[in-house]
Amino acid sequence: MLPDLQLKDHLRLRKPHPCGSYEWTVIRLGADIGLECNGCQHRVMLTRRELAKRMKANLTRREEQKEETK
Repeated sequence: MLPDLQLKDHLRLRKPHPCGSYEWTVIRLGADIGLECNGCQHRVMLTRRELAKRMKANLTRREEQKEETK
């Protein structure tokens, strides 16, 4: 299933970036998804399918769920 994303969502990917960070921010939506590394601000473009394979969790959704349960 392809991920449902919004701008500024924080994602955790399965493998680390060479800088050591696992966390990325969505900066562009479209046929390709633009991501920015939270560690070194490097930007990459991934297809939605490739991102679905590499994504481990959407951290923004977890934060929203925690706020709702409070």
